[in-house]
Amino acid sequence: MPASGAASEPSPCRSRGEAITEPRINDRIRVPEVRLVGPEGEQVGIVSIGEALRLAQDSELDLVEVAPMARPPVAKLMDYGKFKYEAAQKARESRRNQALTVIKEMRLRLKIDPHDYETKKGHVERFLKGGDKVKITVMFRGREQSRPEMGYRLLQRLAADVSELGVVESNPKQDGRNMVMVIAPHRNAQALQQAAQSAKGREAKAEQGKQQETEQAPTA
Repeated sequence: MPASGAASEPSPCRSRGEAITEPRINDRIRVPEVRLVGPEGEQVGIVSIGEALRLAQDSELDLVEVAPMARPPVAKLMDYGKFKYEAAQKARESRRNQALTVIKEMRLRLKIDPHDYETKKGHVERFLKGGDKVKITVMFRGREQSRPEMGYRLLQRLAADVSELGVVESNPKQDGRNMVMVIAPHRNAQALQQAAQSAKGREAKAEQGKQQETEQAPTA
């Protein structure tokens, strides 16, 4: 079996009274009977713990308690070592994907001039194309704080102008003297950007190849 009795598996209990973080497996399952689930999810039925352990050994699998609070507890036949490895891989991949998400910040004045607005919008578009979220902050000065609707309209205008690249993830909200909104890239924006970069790379290589062929061609 991939993981035999209690001697070969580390104790699921942690020190200092922490909660059990791993299920009981094989000989550590101390109940007279279990509701057994097969390795493909098929329902075997209620069997004695001895019968369940025998089936696990015959199948070269582990008996894992997956629902200890059920009556009787539910146990499943599986390769527990493989299950833990795949779960750890998924957790690492999830953390890696989260780490790739970057939040950029762009600040705007309420009375921004058209040229500055276009420049700021261009930066936001570049961030979104790169797969980053953008936190847009409108800063109010003096009496401008009494006109929050103007800040709201400015943020809505920007969101509409970049709607092909991103979507509003957090609607405009007042935060002291500022109003904040978060725009996230469309899910396929980064993939499209990577595809465009790959296409440019292929075109550059093809052009370089043609240039080398021209240089190497014999002259008449």
